[in-house]
Parts: sequence; C-alpha cells; structure tokens
Amino acid sequence: MTFLANRRLLLCVPLFASLLFSSCSRDPNVRKQKYFESGQRYFQKGKYREAVIEFRNAIKIDPRFAEAHHQLAETYLKLQQPQDAYQELGRTVELQPENYQTRIEFANLAILGRDFSQAQEQTDLLLKQRPNDPAVHLTVSALLAAQQNLSGAIDEINKAIALAPNRWEPYFQLALLQLRTNQTDAAEASFKKVIELNPTATQPHIVLGAFYQSHNRFSEAEQQFHSAMDIDPKSPEPRAALARLYLAEGKKAEAEDLLKQVKRDFPDNPEGYRLLGDFYFTTGDIDKATAEYGALYQAHPTDMQVKKNYIQLLLQKNRLDEARKLNDEILKSNPGDNEALVYRSQIQISSGSLNDAIATLQNVTKNGPNNSEAHYTLGIALDKSGDLERAESEWREAARLRPDLLDPERSLAGAALRRGDTSTLAEAAGQIIRLRPNSPEGYSLRALSEINSKQFTAADADIRKAIEVAPQNSFGYVQMGNLKFAQKQYSEAAKAYQHALDLNANSKDALRGLMNTYVAQKQVDKAIAAANAQIARSPNNSGFYDLLGSVLFHVKKDLNGAEAALEKAAELDKNNSDALLKLGEIQAAKGSVDQAIATYQQSLKENPREANFYILMGELYESKRDWKQATDAYQNALGIKSQDPVASNNLARVMLQSAGNLDIALSLAQTARRGLPDSPLTADTLGWVYYQKGNYKLAIDTFQEALKLVEKINAPDDPNIHYHLGMAYVRTDQPALARQQLERVLKINPNYSEAAEVRKQLAQLKS
Repeated sequence: MTFLANRRLLLCVPLFASLLFSSCSRDPNVRKQKYFESGQRYFQKGKYREAVIEFRNAIKIDPRFAEAHHQLAETYLKLQQPQDAYQELGRTVELQPENYQTRIEFANLAILGRDFSQAQEQTDLLLKQRPNDPAVHLTVSALLAAQQNLSGAIDEINKAIALAPNRWEPYFQLALLQLRTNQTDAAEASFKKVIELNPTATQPHIVLGAFYQSHNRFSEAEQQFHSAMDIDPKSPEPRAALARLYLAEGKKAEAEDLLKQVKRDFPDNPEGYRLLGDFYFTTGDIDKATAEYGALYQAHPTDMQVKKNYIQLLLQKNRLDEARKLNDEILKSNPGDNEALVYRSQIQISSGSLNDAIATLQNVTKNGPNNSEAHYTLGIALDKSGDLERAESEWREAARLRPDLLDPERSLAGAALRRGDTSTLAEAAGQIIRLRPNSPEGYSLRALSEINSKQFTAADADIRKAIEVAPQNSFGYVQMGNLKFAQKQYSEAAKAYQHALDLNANSKDALRGLMNTYVAQKQVDKAIAAANAQIARSPNNSGFYDLLGSVLFHVKKDLNGAEAALEKAAELDKNNSDALLKLGEIQAAKGSVDQAIATYQQSLKENPREANFYILMGELYESKRDWKQATDAYQNALGIKSQDPVASNNLARVMLQSAGNLDIALSLAQTARRGLPDSPLTADTLGWVYYQKGNYKLAIDTFQEALKLVEKINAPDDPNIHYHLGMAYVRTDQPALARQQLERVLKINPNYSEAAEVRKQLAQLKS
C-alpha cells in the first residue's frame, strides 16, 4: 500500500467514526436510556419536577418503556400527585403483567383513591398467582379495612404473619386495625412487637407515642418520640410528633420553640422547614402562618408545596390578587394541576364569579372524579348559588371519597341545621365524632339533633361527653343550655348559658340562649340587660348589638333603640348582613321605605353576593307597586342564587301582577314550591299561576293544600289564599263554595286590597 493510500485510509477513519457516533446518538434506545438515567439522578437528589421531565422524555421516545412509567409513578408520589401516579402504575401493569410488586403498589394506590373495583380486580389476581406472598395478604387486608370489613382485614393480616412471622410490617398494620376495633391492649402489644422486630425504624416509635398521647400517657409518649429522634436524628418527623404532644399538653410556647429550632436544624429539608408555618395554621394563628409561609416562599421559591400552602393562606386572608398571581404561575407551567384549579375556583367564589367557579370545578371532577377536594369546593359554590340539593350531593361524594375529611361532614351538618333535618344532622354529627372523638363539636351537634327530636336523655349524655372532652370549651355548655331550655328548666338553662359566656365572652350562641331564656319568662328587660352586660365585656362584638337590636325590635317594639343597636352592629362589621337586613326592616316599619331601600343598596356595595338584600328590596318596591324595580331586584337575587325559593316565588307573583310570561312564572313558582314545600305562600303562588293559565282544577287542589299548610304550621289565616280559592270556585261554577271563601276574605280583613272585587263577585253570586 502506497503512502497516499494509507493517508486516504487515515482520512476515512475519522469520517467513519463520526458516522458511527452520529448513528449511536440517533439510536432511540440510547436516547431513552439517557433520559431515564438522568431522571434517576434527579430523583435521588430530590429534584422531582426535573425528574418528571426526564422520565416523560424517555416515554415520548418509547411509550412502552415500563421502567420509565414505573419510575415516573414513584416521582409523582413524591410530588403528592396520587392520581398521576395511579395512571402511570396502571400503565406499568399493562406493559409488565407479571410484575407482581407493581400490581401490589397499583392495588394499594387504588385503595387510597377508593377505586375498590380496580383494587379488587388486582387483589383477586394476586391471590391466585401469589397466595403465599405476605405482601399480597397485607394489600387484601387494606382493601377490606377500607370497605369497613375490619374482622376480615384482621384475618388477612394474621395470614401474613403466619407466612412471615419475623416481618414487622404485618404487626404494624395489625396494631392500627386493633386501635380501630378498640383493642387497645392488643394494639399496644403489637406496636411493641414491631419495635422488637425492627428496632432501628422510627415510625413504630412515633405511632406508639401517638397511641400513648391519645390515652393521655404523656410521659410514655414523649419517651417514644425521643427514642425515634435518637434512632434518626436527621429526620424532622419525630420532632414534629413531639411538638404535637406539647400542644396536646397545652405547652404551646414549648411547641413553637421546638419547631423554630427544627427550622434552623433543617434549612434544606421541606419536611422540616414547613413545620413552623403548619403549626401556626393548626393553632389558628393565620397572620403568623401567612407571614411564615411568605418568608418560606421567598427562601424556597421552587418548593411547590410551600407555594400552594401560601396560596391557601392568602385566600384565607382574602388577599385574592396575590393568590391569583401565584396560582396563575402554577397553571401556566402545568394547566392540568388539579390543586391549582381548585384554588382558582376558590378565588372565583370569593370574587363572586360562582358560574365560573362551578365550570372550573366540574372540569376538575370530570377529569379526576376521585378528587374529594374538588367535590367539596363544588358543593360550596353550588350552595352559594342557591342550589343546596346539588351542594349536599357533592359534599356526600367528597365524604365518600375521603371518609377522613372533616369539612364535608361539617357542611352537611350545617345544611341539615338550615333545613331542620334532625336525622341528617345526627348522621353528620356521628361522622364528626368518628373523625374527632376528642372534640366537643360532634357531640354538641348530635345533642342538638336529639334536643330537636325530644330525645332528652340521649342529648344529656352527648352534652356531658362534650363537656368531658373539652371542659374549657363553650360548645357543651351552650347545648346544655339548649337542653334545659327545651325542657323549660329556665333557671338551669340560664346558668349553663352564663357558664358558656364565662368561658367564651364572644359566644353569640350563648348570649342568644340566655336572652331567649329571659324572653320566654317574659323578662324582656333582663334580656336587654344581659345583652348590655355582655357588650360591656366585648364592646366590639357586632353580633351582640345584632341580638340587642333584635329583641328591641321584635319583642320590646322599641324601633328607635333597635335602629341604634343595629346601626352599631353594622358599623362594627359591614358584612353583618343579618343586622343590615333588620335595619332596613325597621326603617320600613317606621314608614321610611325609601331609606330602607337606600340601606340595602348601600349594603350591597359591601356585600354584593348577599341575595337577601335584593329580595327585601324587591318586597319594598312591591309595597310601592313599582313592578319594574321589584322585578329587577328579584332577578338580581336569582342571578346570585338561581334556585332561591323566596326570590323565585316573589318574582312569579310580580309577573302575575304585571302580566308577565305565564310559562316563566310557572317555572319560577314550581322552583319555589320545591324549595319551600311546607310554605303556604309558595303553594298559593303556584295555584294562582295555574288559575291564570286556566287550569282551575289544579289551582283549587293547590289552594286547598295551601290552607292545610296554614293550619299545620299554625300561621295566621291568609285572605289571599281564600280570595284565590274563591275565584277558582267562581270559574268552576261552584257558587256556594265560592261565596264561603270570599266572605271569609272580608271577615279576615274588611280593608283587603281586593275588597272591591270581592264584593263585586259576592253581589253577582247572590243575583
């Protein structure tokens, strides 16, 4: 070979090598592996969002890359995005059906998401393929426990223990189930067995400590938490448990000092530096919590959980613009972030954009039907829009998806209170007791339902339990007052209400009860004196002036005194809509209808979503026979609460007065009737619509139902119903019945607004 030929060969080598390496860089298997390995490195460093990007890139190259799907699922779990993790684990199982460990993970996540049918499918297969795997029996146990089959769950754990007697995990799960079945001694023994089998694990010590704490064995609890700290001094979790113990012991300052130290000791650990802000939130110090999370956001702007927690606090402080700005940043980078979408809906609710909020939340629940927070918030939006029936449905769904959530049960209890539904109230209260057995709230609410049902013995037991678990809380004593009031033991009721006020000088419920006790005994001046005494103790309590104004208005008939008290209530709290509504009523009662209208118009500037201002304003316009303004007012009310029965009823009535569209009036009257089925007024309006449409038989049936309701609720006889029924009898050629009803009208009120027409009809009936 010549020198020239060799030179050509040397020149070709780099060219060949270049082509070879270029070919390798285009190889999809090499590229996906690089992304995968890069994702793993990010994952190990705790940079989970960066890891997500790399694993996704690997999957884009090879959608059947099972390991990448699985690792992406693990990363989503670290980011607390269980729905995304669930989807990725499901994809992994599809690609690797023999990967039983992933099936177990998938089944456990299905259980957490309450997708029981999917979990059952996986556990059935696992039991068939791996009947001797203790991890499979633990998963089956978890499924049975989630379905409330606790005895079956314990049986499965015992199978796992028999298969692996030296593994600690089954004993740990067994202890938790024994706690749920009130086998406290057995649970303690199981926790100790866990520690014996795995002495270097912190979690068993923490859970055993929590067990001791729940049984007021505080020194033993503290010992367990210190043991956990000694085992793993680099973990903030045992210190968080110790802070919770201090709080339970009433050592709030010690808990705060401990968590400040945790923040200093763990400046780069999110689980550590967030604890202080969470402590402030838990103890109700929202100002400190907001300031703390504001500082954390500045120090850790990439910590998404800090950002989201800060947004929630800003929402609580009604700092909507700041919350919106931060939340929009999240949605810009991840438009499908369901938490951020829920925050957006909360901002929309606070801004009065209820339809937008409902649309946002319906999209979230459509894409993630198991998102309990979205269902709960959708219930709030629907409730504010006046659709309580659908709101309750969403709250029930939220509670079904997450039986450990307290807020849906509280909302269901509140809705039951508003409707006077004692059975639903008792059910919701029972769930609150299950979730918070050491809180007086559930016992007090259940006692209230029992008082209303005249189950006084059961109410007394629940009230005493409420007082036992929280002797310094006013809840139990308020309900004791309610019980004694219902039993007409007024002296005992007054003592209980006064005790509640001594514990909580700002308890409006306690003062209301005390004043009602005096009013029931016709000691009105004592009621007024009680209000003034409490105002002297808490001079800035708007609710107390509201109560004083109510008694002066409705009982004492002192319109000037009531007006002054309610003006003070409104001055102290511009959002006290109850006081403002009564203030307008008093002004109207004094003959100042235009002043009352002006009060409601001004009140709407501060409370633009308060439909009742529009409703009462509409009634005032009706009194002036200004049908156009009345119509506008009721339509505005329905724009806020589309299903409001009072606004619907009144608008239907105005439409009948002003020759409006009868089909629309019928729809409105039917809405009112559904919303207030026990109201004779809604029955009368619906019957009058039927009359105007010429359906006289149906009108008569409805008017007769209205009269039965008047008798049922012991309401004053209403000349309108008799007039309308009499006219319907006229139209159906039933003169005797018509005469009977029309004569009744004049007997009730000789100066009835339609008296001339009544006399005219009576004259024609006699001729």
